Amino acid sequence: MNWYFWTVLDTKIITKTVAIQYFVPRLKNCLQICLLVAVCGLAACETAPPVQEMSDARQAIAVAKEAGAEDLAAFHLKAAENYLASAEQKLGERAYNQARRDAKQAKMKALDALKASAAHDESPKD
Repeated sequence: MNWYFWTVLDTKIITKTVAIQYFVPRLKNCLQICLLVAVCGLAACETAPPVQEMSDARQAIAVAKEAGAEDLAAFHLKAAENYLASAEQKLGERAYNQARRDAKQAKMKALDALKASAAHDESPKD
């Protein structure tokens, strides 16, 4: 019984050692490949220019101007135009994440200008 116990114990230790020597390097390689794929995926998201966001901001500013925001909500409209100019500058510098953020801000400010001009139009006139 003693001989059998040590043989089984030796076999388990050897099997475990071989498994560790075999699987750990492969697991590291697999994790490195997964990390590389994730980084490439994130880099691909970053490199896309914010075309839709820029278009949305320009359209929102145009609609706000048509609603009379130049006179009724000039502060919000000017802020929207400043954000759009900043987004265009960042787009030229290929800082797409910052350009996307500024374009979204421009759209929000233009919508604020539109709401302010609509609220002014709806206010009761004496």
